Amino acid sequence: MGKENILNEKCFSFAKAIIAFHIIFVKRHPVLYDISIQLLKSGTSVGANAEEAVGAYSRKEFGSKLSISYKEIRETIYWLKLIKESVSEIDQNVENLLIKADEIKKIF
Repeated sequence: MGKENILNEKCFSFAKAIIAFHIIFVKRHPVLYDISIQLLKSGTSVGANAEEAVGAYSRKEFGSKLSISYKEIRETIYWLKLIKESVSEIDQNVENLLIKADEIKKIF
């Protein structure tokens, strides 16, 4: 097996946190289900595309997959900010997710 991939590990951990947040958030705010699904899709897509980049067959494909991951983390940050601004009793989970997302974005 190759070297550890810190970025992919962070993305995987982030995806798990997004899933856990989605499960709780939808129960508390079912009316915002569609927004939470958007967050779930973009938040888990970041790592999936980063993982695909590892298996890229060319530099061009590698760059393309990482570019998609970067766009997905930016979208995820958008959904998290929207949730933060829309729901008055948001807990610390959103802030923690925003911090993690920003850290991943800076790596890209």
